[in-house]
Amino acid sequence: METKIKIFNDEQALIGMRKAGKLAKAVLDYIEEYVKEGMTTLELNDLCYNFIIDNKAIPAPLNYKGFPKSICTSVNDVICHGIPSNYVLKSGDILNIDVTVILDGWYGDTSRMFKIGKCTKLAEKLVEVTKRALYAGIDAVKPYRYFGDIGKAIQKYIDTTGFSIVRDYGGHGIGNYFHGEPFVAHYNTGSRGEQILPGMFFTIEPMINVGKFKTKLLKDQWTVVTVDKSLSAQFEHTIAVNESGIEILTE
Repeated sequence: METKIKIFNDEQALIGMRKAGKLAKAVLDYIEEYVKEGMTTLELNDLCYNFIIDNKAIPAPLNYKGFPKSICTSVNDVICHGIPSNYVLKSGDILNIDVTVILDGWYGDTSRMFKIGKCTKLAEKLVEVTKRALYAGIDAVKPYRYFGDIGKAIQKYIDTTGFSIVRDYGGHGIGNYFHGEPFVAHYNTGSRGEQILPGMFFTIEPMINVGKFKTKLLKDQWTVVTVDKSLSAQFEHTIAVNESGIEILTE
């Protein structure tokens, strides 16, 4: 069966994606010491921008379909695509920083949660559960299995926690482009979906809510929040599939 998902069979593509993934991870490692009480998300954005440019890469979100900043910063009840602003981080906040770099034409995409000061036990649990959900999804990726297995594995784990999985947004194909086929659902859709084949690059990035899974898009047409104002968390990695298994390019 023919697939709409792009397959990269040449070694140069994998080398390029490895370099982009390594840099995306390096951005998150670099910014970690600055993520603290009193910093604004805009200051974090500017630091990441400079780091990316200094490493001869481009921040992919900047001007992407009109997005105004270089990273996404999603605080507390913001699920994804939060726009860096003058918001001052305070103790108890949880923050997702989502970074995508373009290095020599290849895209590396990753996100990580940060806890500011003293967080509630519920916030701590959510962050830990979301990270485990990411790895439950990654563990389900095997060559010649199916994309539906990813969401099924994440759902099986999350059902034991009392939390919910965002359905409106998911992972995506990536490579020498930012977003492409497939849409990677993080919940059990009841469908096997497309087959996972060697040469595919894609992201897994579960968004987990304390409350209901429903989402709301704000007037800026970017920021997505939980409808019930409950906390949300997300972790993301870019994955490469080969004949013998997988490689996490952003780890």
